[in-house]
This record gives sequence, C-alpha cells and structure tokens, in this order.
Amino acid sequence: MDAPTPPLYIDRPEDVAVAARALAGGAIVAAAFANFYVIVTRPDAATVRRVNLAKGRPAHQVGSITTAIGRIPGMFDWTRISPRLPVGRVRALMDALYGAGPFGFRGPAADRLPEHLTQIDQGMRTTQVIAPGLTCPSNAFFERALAETGTDHLYITSANRSRHLTGATEEPAHWKAGALAADFAHLDDLVVLVHRDEAAARAAYPGYLTTSVTLLSFHAPEGDLEEPPVLTVGRHGSLHLDDVRRAAAPLGLQVRLAGGARQRLQVRGYAGALV
Repeated sequence: MDAPTPPLYIDRPEDVAVAARALAGGAIVAAAFANFYVIVTRPDAATVRRVNLAKGRPAHQVGSITTAIGRIPGMFDWTRISPRLPVGRVRALMDALYGAGPFGFRGPAADRLPEHLTQIDQGMRTTQVIAPGLTCPSNAFFERALAETGTDHLYITSANRSRHLTGATEEPAHWKAGALAADFAHLDDLVVLVHRDEAAARAAYPGYLTTSVTLLSFHAPEGDLEEPPVLTVGRHGSLHLDDVRRAAAPLGLQVRLAGGARQRLQVRGYAGALV
C-alpha cells in the first residue's frame, strides 16, 4: 500500500511553491482562503471552462478573479467610475474591507482582462475581484502563482459543486478540506492547499460566516441625485450588510442590498461539525 501523501499547508513556503508550480502547469488548486476554501487556477479560457464543467456549471459561465492584495486596484479601470462617486472614497472603503477580512468588489474592468472573466452590467464592462483580506497567508500563494504564470490575475471560484449538478437550492462553499476533496475526487490533478488548523482559521474571523464573500458593486451608484452615493451589495455572503454599512458610512457612502441579494448565503453543514 502506498504511503499517504502529506498535506500541503498554506502557511508553509515550500508547500506554497509546490502548489503554485502545479497551478502554472494547469492543475486545479483548492486553497485555504480566510476562514474557508476556494478553487484557484490559471486564468486562461480553457482552464476556466474545465473548472466550470468539473463543478457542473455551464461551460462558458463568466468567472471571477483574484490576485495578491497589493495588486487589486490594478484590476479596475478607475477612469470609468461615475463622477458622482469620488475614487478616493471607494479606494478607502476597499482598503478598510480588505484590511478586515475576505470580501469582493465588482467594478469597471481593466481593458487587459479577457472576456471570459468580465461581464456587461448596466452597460459597463465589469469584473469581480474576490480576495481573502490583508492578513491571510493565501496572499503569498497568489504572489507565487502569479510569478509562476507570468500574469497579474488568477481565476477564482467557490469550492463547491454547482447546484445545476446536485439539484440543491444552494450549494454553499466548503470550509473543511476533506469534504472538499471528496466532492472533487473525479479530478486527477486536484491540489489541496490546506489550513494548518481549520478551527483556528475560523476563529480568526469571528464576524464572518464560513461561506462565499459578500460582494459590493461600485460601477453604477444608485439614483441620479441621492447623497451620499449609494453602492449595492449584489451578494450577501460572509460579512453582514450592517458591517459593510459601518465601514462605508464614515466615508460618506450608503450601502443597500440589490434585489437579488435579499437572501443571505447559507453555511455548509457537516455531520458532527460545529462552526
């Protein structure tokens, strides 16, 4: 019998290097990310399509991107923001929310980003950036993976099978590596980069659910004349709306739920496991 493969840890540089090289070679990496897990790969169209199919999604579903924390502003075209919305306020809000933990922003896409990682929303070409926050060790993995791939962004998606495949109303993201690996056992090139201590990772983010991030859009503020400007939460995920509002208010920004975000994302349940 073969000896069991030792785990790869997100906080161990040699393991990060192994995972980054595998990603650059085309592997699918399930990575520890704040208090849960995500899937990260190269950003090319063929790899994104393969992950979509592996999850049970439509093959050409548009993907989100991630990058190392210091590179996030470069994913957006700041010249296309509404003149009603001062760039400095949005950048300050981005710094505050990513300084605290995992979060997502949708905004005007930088021109260099490919079509399969952007979508038209309210007449504007946008991209969705998902990041784990300033203190997460996954930032070192992203930096190494970017260096290995020679690009400035990666493809990211939730670590779960699609509801299109399972038939469930919702399929929350995984926050336990073992269950994640079982869901994707059909992939022969899956690499799992784990939290050294999953309970400690969850405890490090007491104000966040162990599910996909909350997503705030800033490319199309609501209303023509309303002040302060209103940004919309298009997905109510790990961080509660009230916490987003508390971060935005001192910057002179309002935050509201979009119509499709009335229901907050669920947390995945495991037999015998407590959050």
